[in-house]
Amino acid sequence: MYALFNEPVQTLIIGCGNILRGDDAVGPVLVRHLWEKGLPKGVRCADGGTGGMDVAFQMRGVPEVILVDACSTGAQPGIIYKVPGKELEHLPPLTGINMHAFRWDHALAFGRWLLKDEYPQNVTVYLIEAAQLHFGEPLSPAVQSAMEKVADMLLQHVNPSA
Repeated sequence: MYALFNEPVQTLIIGCGNILRGDDAVGPVLVRHLWEKGLPKGVRCADGGTGGMDVAFQMRGVPEVILVDACSTGAQPGIIYKVPGKELEHLPPLTGINMHAFRWDHALAFGRWLLKDEYPQNVTVYLIEAAQLHFGEPLSPAVQSAMEKVADMLLQHVNPSA
């Protein structure tokens, strides 16, 4: 395990969300799915769970960061949104944020403020529309399917020759 963390990380995939709240668990479930499938050299996954500040520290010096989380916009469950870093230039201000309301966008804003020149050059966020966010429920079928599709896309992205 020690050697794994000493090799340079080119891409960090972070799954955000609450594992106890139905489809909100899609980020951490995706990370576990990727770990099971296996990752190429230079790629690391992190379960961001609900710990946004920890996410910011894990991004230090990594050229590419991909975040995956659930969203709830009212669209059809399982819809996948890909948000390029350029669209994240005006992230929310850090004033008035508390640990109970610290989301992926706050983690990126905090990371940009904290890491300065060591902030990732390339950031992409995948959001998967949730069907339900009830405590104790598994992923809904639509979100499970979307999660598997995103996992396959990410594996192809980080290892195009496979």
